Amino acid sequence: MAEKFTVLLVDDTSPNLALMSEILKTEYRVIAAKSGKSALNILDTKPVDIVLLDIIMPEMDGYEVIKRMKASEKLADIPVIFLTAKNSIQDEELGFSLGACDYINKPISPPIIQSRVRTHIQIKRHRDFLKDQNAYLESEVKKRTKELSDAQDATITAMACLAETRDQETGNHIKRTQLYVKTLASRLATLPKYKHVLTEQVIELFYKSAPLHDIGKVGIPDAILLKHGRLTDAEFEVMKTHAQLGYEAIAKAEEELSEEVKFLEIAKEIARFHHEKWDGSGYPLGLSGTDIPLSARLMAIADVYDALISKRVYKDAMPHEQALKIIKDGRGSHFDPEILDEFMAIEKVFFSIARKYSD
Repeated sequence: MAEKFTVLLVDDTSPNLALMSEILKTEYRVIAAKSGKSALNILDTKPVDIVLLDIIMPEMDGYEVIKRMKASEKLADIPVIFLTAKNSIQDEELGFSLGACDYINKPISPPIIQSRVRTHIQIKRHRDFLKDQNAYLESEVKKRTKELSDAQDATITAMACLAETRDQETGNHIKRTQLYVKTLASRLATLPKYKHVLTEQVIELFYKSAPLHDIGKVGIPDAILLKHGRLTDAEFEVMKTHAQLGYEAIAKAEEELSEEVKFLEIAKEIARFHHEKWDGSGYPLGLSGTDIPLSARLMAIADVYDALISKRVYKDAMPHEQALKIIKDGRGSHFDPEILDEFMAIEKVFFSIARKYSD
């Protein structure tokens, strides 16, 4: 047998409650309340499908009851039918404006009561079904979006690792620099100047794009990329082309899409410009100052710091304090002085990341 729907009757007069209960009890589970306060207590503790509510009651009238119901997220969707002797147009307008779904005048007609209750319960059932379906679809969209985002992240990491595998000494360089960039960007976001520029969404895009900063290394010959020892001037000129190669590779991928993707736009900036210097002496274009994109200025500090503290075939790992001194010496020449100052303020966080993800 199907479970009966629950009807809450609210009236301060016992004979009215008895009559309405007699009319409805065969088809529904009926609960009665003799005051507005009692009705709200019942609604707060028991599941109710519909409320038949008298308007004229002492202490708390029906208008106040429905106001409190509609103000509650838990109770707002429960249909309310007013049962009252107040039958002026103004009374009906007020009842509907407060959220009532129907208005039945006394004296009560049993067929009308049964028909209206049945109709509004069916409407509520359909509305609840659609609400559940919408919630399910929203949940599925979020799930699929997360799956796509996770797949994107995995693809990015795979591409970055492909480049890094050709440089055997870089270890956890990708993860560390990714976290450095996010940490430094989050610090800058606390400053008024960057508050509206570095939103959570932008910082997340910086974080996701950072692993592609050296993707252009895929195009560097092994004889140079894997050379044991320092590069000659000529070899270094070839090595420097990885910035432009990375940019071009990402741009080529972008051409396959029908619309602009912000993530790829930032990835191009980082790949192409993270070797530019504040004073204009960097590469590949010799940009200076704020002409260098913010993402690349952040990446420059992250990349240099990690290179200094990491062991390479041509050098030992440098102690944190020594790396700090070299980076600080680059304030205003290699690095954006404002960003460099913020880096120095949180250098211990960088050190903590380096230790956690050490090679």
